[in-house]
Amino acid sequence: MLTVTSVNVNGLRAAAKKGFVEWLAGTSADAVCLQEVRAEEAQLPEEVRSPEGWFTVHAPAATKGRAGVSLYTRREPDAVRVGFGSAEFDASGRYVEADLPGVTVASLYLPSGEVGTERQDEKYRFMGEFLPYLKELRARAAADGREVVVCGDWNIAHREADLKNWKANRKNAGFLPEEREWLGRVLDEGDGGYVDVVRGLHPEQEGPYSWWSYRGRAFDNDSGWRIDYQIATPGLAAKAVKAHVERAATHEERWSDHAPVTAVYQL
Repeated sequence: MLTVTSVNVNGLRAAAKKGFVEWLAGTSADAVCLQEVRAEEAQLPEEVRSPEGWFTVHAPAATKGRAGVSLYTRREPDAVRVGFGSAEFDASGRYVEADLPGVTVASLYLPSGEVGTERQDEKYRFMGEFLPYLKELRARAAADGREVVVCGDWNIAHREADLKNWKANRKNAGFLPEEREWLGRVLDEGDGGYVDVVRGLHPEQEGPYSWWSYRGRAFDNDSGWRIDYQIATPGLAAKAVKAHVERAATHEERWSDHAPVTAVYQL
């Protein structure tokens, strides 16, 4: 069995004070992928930087206080790679991957974008470079007899079932037609060739949502978005036996505006 969890922590130092440390101590995951860490490694408290029983790799952004991804694994990875060969994005704290026996696990924080701004242009540039890399990664893994799972905050709701208020968000970043089309290409058997693990196990479910705005009563009303995914090669996706969102019981018990997305694979 391989259990993988992914969560955008919305600032790891803040999350550590709100319950992340206790959550990590209690999780049964074999690998944990974090996004939006927003801290240099030296700024993290010891119990977060290198907790007992975990091997960690932190890939902060060159711009302080922005982005940042991390990977925690129970066993030492055979190899670790930061970035995906992009001159623009490899120092932006957006991507890190680690080789475990038979499986490459990656943590991704895709730019969120904002319509009509440079942030949206940046998002499109990232998407333009990342899809070819995903294809290359899948081919390389297949040649080595390995599987791949890219976990993280993809910042795109793929289908209408992936966000509560889809009609009101058709012109907003995260649900734009071109963004959804791109994610569709990632999941196209003849193009990117990957599988949305949670949707594969819950094909008809609304959500399950993984992000709720802190504004208003979005969490209490379950008015959320499903933008945190585990995207796997078909061979690994076929071995997924269960997946769920670890939604907090109450608004007060949340330690991020995202919730952990966990999948269990029967290897």
